[in-house]
Amino acid sequence: MTRGRIRAKFRRSSLYTFATCRRPHTSDEEETTCLPVQGPGYSRVVQCNQPYLHEIKPLKYCTNYISTTKYNFITFIPKAIFEQFRRVANLYFLLAAALSLTPVTPFAPLSVIAPLVFVVGLSMAKEAMEDWRRFVQDMKVNLRKASVHKQDGTFGPMPWMKIRVGDVVKVEKDQFFPADLLFLSSSYEDGICYVETMNLDGETNLKVKRALEVTQNIEDDSSLKDFSGTIKCEDPNSSLYNFVGKMEYDCKVYPIDPSQILLRDSKLRNTAYVYGVVVFTGQDSKVMQNSTKSPSKRSTIEKQMDKIIYILFIVLVVMSVMSSIGFIMKTKYDLPNWWYLQVPDHEHLYDPQQPLQSGFYHLVTALMLYGYLIPISLYVSIEVVKVLQAHFINKDIHMFDEETGTPAQARTSNLNEELGQVDTILSDKTGTLTCNQMDFIKCSIAGIAYGTLPSDVELAAAEQMVMDMDGQGKRGMPQSVEKGCEFVKSDIQLETVVTAKDDMLKHPIKGFSFEDKRLMSGNWFNESTADNILLFFRILSVCHTAIPEQNEETGTYTYEAESPDEGAFLIAAREFGFELSKRTQLGVHVRERYPSYEDPVEREYKVLNLLDFTSKRKRMSVIVRDENDQILLLCKGADSIIFERLANGGKEYLDVTTTHLNDYGEAGLRTLAIAYKKLDEAEYNAWNDEFNRAKTSFGSDREANLERVSDMMERDLILVGATAVEDKLQKGVPQCIDKLALAGLKIWVLTGDKMETAINIGFSCSLLRQGMKQICIAVNPEVFVSNESSVEEGILKQITDGFQMVKQEKDPHAAYALIIDGKTLAYALEDDMKHIFLRLAVECASVICCRVSPKQKALVTRLVKEGTGKITLAIGDGANDVGMIQEADIGVGISGCEGMQAVMASDFAIAEFRFLERLLVVHGHWCYKRIAQMICYFFYKNIAFGLTIFYFEMFAGFSGQSVYDDWYMLLFNVVLTSLPVISLGVFEQDVDSEVCLQFPTLYQQGPKNLFFDWLRIFGWMANGLYASLIIFFLNIIIFYDQAFRASGQTADMTAVGTAMMTSVLWAVNVQIVLTMSHFTWIQHVLIVASIATWYLFLLVYGELRHALEVNAFRILLEILAPAPIYWSSTLLVTVVCNLPYFAHISLQRSLNPLDHHIIQEIKYYKKDIEDGRMWSRERSKARQKTKIGFSARVDAKIRQLKGRLHKK
Repeated sequence: MTRGRIRAKFRRSSLYTFATCRRPHTSDEEETTCLPVQGPGYSRVVQCNQPYLHEIKPLKYCTNYISTTKYNFITFIPKAIFEQFRRVANLYFLLAAALSLTPVTPFAPLSVIAPLVFVVGLSMAKEAMEDWRRFVQDMKVNLRKASVHKQDGTFGPMPWMKIRVGDVVKVEKDQFFPADLLFLSSSYEDGICYVETMNLDGETNLKVKRALEVTQNIEDDSSLKDFSGTIKCEDPNSSLYNFVGKMEYDCKVYPIDPSQILLRDSKLRNTAYVYGVVVFTGQDSKVMQNSTKSPSKRSTIEKQMDKIIYILFIVLVVMSVMSSIGFIMKTKYDLPNWWYLQVPDHEHLYDPQQPLQSGFYHLVTALMLYGYLIPISLYVSIEVVKVLQAHFINKDIHMFDEETGTPAQARTSNLNEELGQVDTILSDKTGTLTCNQMDFIKCSIAGIAYGTLPSDVELAAAEQMVMDMDGQGKRGMPQSVEKGCEFVKSDIQLETVVTAKDDMLKHPIKGFSFEDKRLMSGNWFNESTADNILLFFRILSVCHTAIPEQNEETGTYTYEAESPDEGAFLIAAREFGFELSKRTQLGVHVRERYPSYEDPVEREYKVLNLLDFTSKRKRMSVIVRDENDQILLLCKGADSIIFERLANGGKEYLDVTTTHLNDYGEAGLRTLAIAYKKLDEAEYNAWNDEFNRAKTSFGSDREANLERVSDMMERDLILVGATAVEDKLQKGVPQCIDKLALAGLKIWVLTGDKMETAINIGFSCSLLRQGMKQICIAVNPEVFVSNESSVEEGILKQITDGFQMVKQEKDPHAAYALIIDGKTLAYALEDDMKHIFLRLAVECASVICCRVSPKQKALVTRLVKEGTGKITLAIGDGANDVGMIQEADIGVGISGCEGMQAVMASDFAIAEFRFLERLLVVHGHWCYKRIAQMICYFFYKNIAFGLTIFYFEMFAGFSGQSVYDDWYMLLFNVVLTSLPVISLGVFEQDVDSEVCLQFPTLYQQGPKNLFFDWLRIFGWMANGLYASLIIFFLNIIIFYDQAFRASGQTADMTAVGTAMMTSVLWAVNVQIVLTMSHFTWIQHVLIVASIATWYLFLLVYGELRHALEVNAFRILLEILAPAPIYWSSTLLVTVVCNLPYFAHISLQRSLNPLDHHIIQEIKYYKKDIEDGRMWSRERSKARQKTKIGFSARVDAKIRQLKGRLHKK
């Protein structure tokens, strides 16, 4: 294809009055006014349409290939080995494996080296498998196709990874930009295009970009055949909002500013196509500059496990030193008398003449002999358990999104237990909490409220009150209150039934959830305030910047609006009978069903001026001339801004509208005030002349002049009414946030959106609520320029004052929200202020950071993680969230429709935010308790087993002789006790998933670390010490000097060792049975199989030739099995070993039960089925006190309703 598409003649840039679309100067004036592009940081040179020049020095730049993997084919072996030997135990066993090749080893080398190779190899294989998944997802992005110029005026497909600096790329509507591009031209005549940057900064509204004026006349593919130019610009950096550069083209120099740069991973919208030249590729692109390398994350439990191993290693060294001292004494004083034990000793391992040297050799032997205190199979068992846990997370049908067919994905299994210990969640907003859709639900016109559908908050509050009243009964209630309660119950129940019925009958309209017959189908003609209603509808249909697009098949219109709010207003206006049908260079056309609803009339409103919405202005206005030649200013904006601009005669409906707005706010709706004023010709002309002078001026004061002139016009307004739209959160978001809040988690929102949008979202998802006190920390933009030195002091004062206010609060129900913008946050994150800022943030119920860059998101996450010392979880869906996802202890990516960058950088991926509830409250809770109990049990069984070897040394003259056969010791951890403990880590449940969700406060057992604190760890160690004493000394006492066979023989070392090992296996397996709360057939089989395998091994081993060499021939069949004392000693030792733990859990459940103990008892006796009221009461008692979330909002509403009832 050599020709481009027909270029649209509509010059959209005329719609905008502020700086976004300001055209640049040209020629020499530009060259003198633009910043010089030279020196350090400004060395990049790009030869347009000559990409081959950038593959050789000095212009050799990186490729467009991107990677988020931890390893590559070269670094895998060294990096993975380093990861494995960061673990303390593995280092110890590596040393032991080396020493096993020397004469001092008490074991055969194979018995030491084989387990280490198996453990490390399995762990490395798991790492390779997980990194391979990341590589596959990277390649999905790298192999995306882009249309690239072929040097002959034609374009062809090329994978993203092969795009080079200097390539000219053609991007079509709804495609992502494959690299950072300099915008050359678009399908529109004036070089305008619309870009969605949600992946970069979280903003949903479209950004207007403009091409270089000198290149905007490139109309089709063939025009680029001979195109060339040189770009000189800044070096790669992470600033998304700044760009300094110039382009040399046709012997002239043209400045380049940020509005001409199209960033990688943003999306082209509302524009057929654009041409751009590649400036930054791959890791040099701004989105990748904002990301960091995939970090190696280790869970808190694993780090604490290292400390336990340090403690055990110290115990091991102490035991070895004691053993070595004993050996020195025996060698020096007793060995000369034991002439019958002396054998050739060429290595001087036990030389009475050199006892210290022999003692040193024995120290090495003892370090290896007692090494069973440190479980080598612990790490590999944990790896197996975590992989199986991750498999169950992946296969959880309740986290499968049917709409997109996307399951949950545990991209790394190293952090499963961290999911159960999260303290703070840091969430992106756009695409994570919201789905970028607004629904028009209520409005207030001329002091009359319209819209009958109740909000979710109102319904939930009423239902909770009804439940409370039913639960309490009416005993002791005053009769008036009782009647009031009956009224509330019947009213709400009736409203709920009617609403549900209407919802089933009516087909939903996207963006419009309004219901009120007074305004629908032309019924508003009969209202007493019909003139105001007409004006209200006209403002909705005219005051905007949207562009209608007609569907040729259906004839209906869709609207491409800069924000979801505008789209919802236009859909509402259409449903009310005022349909925007056309926008031209001069105005808008609206099909009005007025004065007759059946016969629509198309009316044109000539747009004279458009005063844009900005975060500072908090309003937008349009000045139009209607068909009656009347000039009108139509305005919509934040109520606080509009109300202060009302004329004295325009406040007729102010009080009642304010009441309605407060009600809408309590219901979690986003509100705007609607106003207008009439202008006479002379007044308008005088203002317009001044406005045009400000608009066409250049210099640093242009924006201030525009704002000043706009403010002059937007005065003396007349209030018409207000709108209330529901910000369509993703499905289940409010309920998920509520459940997480009840689970005791803190939630921060970090968004690139403007403050107002973020605050409204906060209200929608109940992070903010009516009555919550907001601490807004912001600095006027002018201050940053005019008085930079005092900015930091002002911010510090705001933070300090806010902290004092929170600390001095007396009301127990009072809740504070901290809201801060990006510019202010940059100061708050500096070293001298960040800890004060964090103290304030931690004291607040919710924190919202607005207009933050990706780097700031990562810095805030790091501050919370390091400043609080608690587990953080970051969740997002776009490339702008990658930094914080990688910085947090746990990163969760939303696998939405906006690319896969967040998923590729994440540890866990889910399809929607609502699945985070189950991921944390169910899987997180289970995984934490499973891993914690598993590790504690592992140390218990190894201490119980390993110390018996030490005790025997004291009876064997510290000779280094083990009471157990080498094969017993090799099989103990790897085979005989591995599967039951793995089943504990995979299948254990204190309560089922439904109970986890009904009692979210159970989650707090993780953040409080109830099951892996030092008290519990040392308790399990003490249990292991006790078991080792019982196992060894009871067996020694029983077998020491009495005959145990019918023929009168006493037990030899092999018989005692085998009996002792039998007791160990029975004791530790009964212990794991007492530890488990939830049994499946798998656990029964594995525990029984563990013991059965031991007896089967003894049968087989006793028949082998090797058994003759170690005096174990038919050890079970002929020696132990026929002896009753063998079986009775096993039973006695097993019972005595487990009595203390049994007594402990019995007393705890009786006297000081934990939450899950109570729930288990209720479930066991089926009280949850037989006594629903008691079950509800227990659920209510177990709720974590929270000041955010739906429940907090409902509680506040209940307090309000109860207050009203008592007043009545």
